[in-house]
Amino acid sequence: MGVAGCGKSAVGIALAAALGVAFVEGDRLHPTENVARMARGEPLTDALREGWLDAIGERISALAGKGQGAIATCSALKRTYRERLRGFARDIVFLYLEIDPATARQRVGSRKGHFMPASLVDSQFAILEPPAGDERALTFDATRPVADLVAEAVRILADS
Repeated sequence: MGVAGCGKSAVGIALAAALGVAFVEGDRLHPTENVARMARGEPLTDALREGWLDAIGERISALAGKGQGAIATCSALKRTYRERLRGFARDIVFLYLEIDPATARQRVGSRKGHFMPASLVDSQFAILEPPAGDERALTFDATRPVADLVAEAVRILADS
């Protein structure tokens, strides 16, 4: 979880491979209307995020129902979003990829073929509620190399 440009997809793909579990790309589950809004530079409202969060939660729950683990990417910027996802799978552990606004804007601005413009990064930081101490979440410095983040996450998850 984290703002656009923090590396959710890169870390998620690598972590899913390292753990031998399914990978769910949250961006692919956005309704067409959400993608079009973001492409126009319009931030999503809480109401517009609800169906998207439910789609991610349903995918995680379906995989768990088949006895499969999953790594899913999702901004999950607010505690209420994370609680909504936990409604589908109580044992979710969030990996918060923490990054500064300048680095996030630079990364998003340099991406090719993605619907999310760099102009929306600040709106994500404006609503970001980093996980609190009472949430099942791990915080990582998203400026570190992906391989290092994955190795640390695998180690921590194996110990928990």
